Amino acid sequence: MKPESLSVDLESVSLTPELLAQHSITPEEYQRIVAALGRPPGLTELGIYSVMWSEHCSYKSSRVHLKRLPTRSDRVVQGPGENAGIIDVGDGWACAFKIESHNHPSFIEPFQGAATGVGGILRDIFTMGARPLAVMDSLRFGPVCEEELGKDRSAPAVVRKNHSLLEGVVSGIAGYGNCFGVPNLGGETRFEPCYSGNPLVNAFALGLVRRDEIFYAKASGIGNPVIYVGAKTGRDGIHGATMASEEFKEGAEQKRPNVQVGDPFMEKLLLEACVEAMRTGAVVGIQDMGAAGLTCSTCEMGARGGVGLEVELDHVPQRETGMSAYEIMLSESQERMLLVADRDRYTQVIRVFEKWGLDAVIVGEVIAEPRLRILHHGQLVADIPNQSLTDDAPLYHRPVGEWKAPVTLSPPPEVLDELTFFEETLSEGTAAATNYADELRALLASSNICSKSWITEQYDSMVQTNTVQGPGSEAGVMRIKGTSRGLAMALDGNSRWCYLDPKLGAEHAVAEAARKVACTGATPVAATNCLNFGNPEKPEIMAQLSSAIDGISAACIALGTPITGGNVSLYNETRGQGIYPTPVIGIVGILDQVGKAVAADFAHAGDAVLLIAPASVPPLEERMQEFGSSEYARKVLSALWGTPPSLDLQVEASLHRCLAELAGGGLIHSARDISDGGVAVALAEACFGHGIGVRANLLKAPDLPAEWDLFGETASQCILSCSRELVAQVERVAGKYPGLMVATLGETVAELFEVAVDGQVLIREKVSGLRNVWSTALPALLRNDPPIGN
Repeated sequence: MKPESLSVDLESVSLTPELLAQHSITPEEYQRIVAALGRPPGLTELGIYSVMWSEHCSYKSSRVHLKRLPTRSDRVVQGPGENAGIIDVGDGWACAFKIESHNHPSFIEPFQGAATGVGGILRDIFTMGARPLAVMDSLRFGPVCEEELGKDRSAPAVVRKNHSLLEGVVSGIAGYGNCFGVPNLGGETRFEPCYSGNPLVNAFALGLVRRDEIFYAKASGIGNPVIYVGAKTGRDGIHGATMASEEFKEGAEQKRPNVQVGDPFMEKLLLEACVEAMRTGAVVGIQDMGAAGLTCSTCEMGARGGVGLEVELDHVPQRETGMSAYEIMLSESQERMLLVADRDRYTQVIRVFEKWGLDAVIVGEVIAEPRLRILHHGQLVADIPNQSLTDDAPLYHRPVGEWKAPVTLSPPPEVLDELTFFEETLSEGTAAATNYADELRALLASSNICSKSWITEQYDSMVQTNTVQGPGSEAGVMRIKGTSRGLAMALDGNSRWCYLDPKLGAEHAVAEAARKVACTGATPVAATNCLNFGNPEKPEIMAQLSSAIDGISAACIALGTPITGGNVSLYNETRGQGIYPTPVIGIVGILDQVGKAVAADFAHAGDAVLLIAPASVPPLEERMQEFGSSEYARKVLSALWGTPPSLDLQVEASLHRCLAELAGGGLIHSARDISDGGVAVALAEACFGHGIGVRANLLKAPDLPAEWDLFGETASQCILSCSRELVAQVERVAGKYPGLMVATLGETVAELFEVAVDGQVLIREKVSGLRNVWSTALPALLRNDPPIGN
């Protein structure tokens, strides 16, 4: 039916300030809508603009800054702007990957919020024609023990809420991923007080597609049918994108209707049907109905193709009666796709979906005029230029405040009194007054360092039988069947460091994620990012965001890992309390010989244990400042001062190349990044996988406390193990790379964990005892048990 033959009814509404506020549309934005349409909008049109111009969909506060990110390389096939980024991984294969947030839904309804976060990121992958190969997640919660909240009288209630959020989110991730049948390779989980009112759930997925079988979310071909496939549309998730673009206030839990409900079994059917339909050659373009549902998929597919879509909502499969056009267009019901098929072959597509028991209904067609036209009951209820919803969405240059260090650079006097400066008295044994073994146990039991197996054991990490290294490794490693190649992937982000220095902290997020990938022997080649920040209308928050993007850009350029896409999640504030700035980075690397992937744990007694690190060290004062940002300062000293560790990105790049050569030459048995808890924790964690111990001797850092030698956190450092006869070869390889040095720390032994500084033993424990502390800490915290000893 032609538009001119229709009885036009644009659902005139009475404009009120309350109506605009309900749609998060400012008066100025409303005037832009009127100018774009040449008339006042109808109710459905106002709803469409509200979701497409939301922060979640339009990136109106961040787009101006995101343009500074590097997005190109010889390997990048598809950068930002599609459902997922794609890189060429060789042998005719390409890899699609992306990370996205589902923060607000997971706070309101933890199980479904997290579950649908997994479902959404999986659809982003197979929309590109890629079969999902792996998922990971980056999680942030408030403290799960009362002592981290100090003397706050509300601490018991806050901790109970955090327990509930953690358990619900993990169950949702496990429930969806396990039922869908995709391995979860772990990721990272951290705890800080600032996340008590606003947890973060960032979901990452990666899939494989043949280089010549990639699909794009672009409509084309005038007269081609538009086909709705998958689950029926309901009233769940309406205004989900708008809800995700505003702060939480009192009563946020009442927004549960804004959270979608997922069905992983339906999604599995949808995957298989989509893949089979794509193979018919009859699919022209395809897009997931994710944020903003049918609205987003229709206008964006048309905009990318320079055409329009006309859709009749009466044909949309619905699971509830009496749904209005407004509700159908804004619903974010899950497991739905929109595709454009060749008009001469569309019946092939429909037959495929019927075979899998899924709805496949022609709901419209591609039109020449680049507009979104929506019909309902024979009436035209929306007629909007595509460009006004996409490219012409508001772009704000919000005020960027002057960033100021939030803490002092020097440690408080009472902290200095607790540290052991003992360079001259070490030989006299006065340092023994400090029980370093107890401090190590405290760190191993801390929520940010302890084993997360309580979480990862709920995930299936081996389904599809491609997993080479799973949860607990430095990075996940998957084989590409039919080739010798493999893919490594890791997530990282230290929000405490970003709070202390957003630019440097963001550089560290890129560097550490890439370092974890490099520890497996893979070459880091590309990145995706999820930028979690507070209210962008506050200049100090925009200062954090802008600085963090500068840091990500600098690190990605130096390390050769362009950003292929990602997500920005703003307004992560509850009752005015914002989170730490939390950029999370996902890095993907390529292994030419997956059989040479390097593990993180010691595997043999009698191996040499080596430290590979920058050849130059920062000045004394700078290193003491860096100590204040460590997990030791947070957990043991209950203090925070100073800055993140200094980072030389060129030395970091040298380290990655060196690790790849060492792995490729079969010279090392294990490699582990030194991060939270410093070298003592890294050595302990390397022992836990196989129960192999270590005897190590650290060099004393002049004029610094012994705690710094054991627990200080520095950049670009790894613990390696290798056969003793290969130490010289390892040193020769490292000598080829500028800025690196190798030092022999000791050797692996049976069951004993012994660490000395300048020859004096400061820690001597059984590996099994330390492992017990590390492995049981999180379950004990969730049961509210007292800390376990050894």
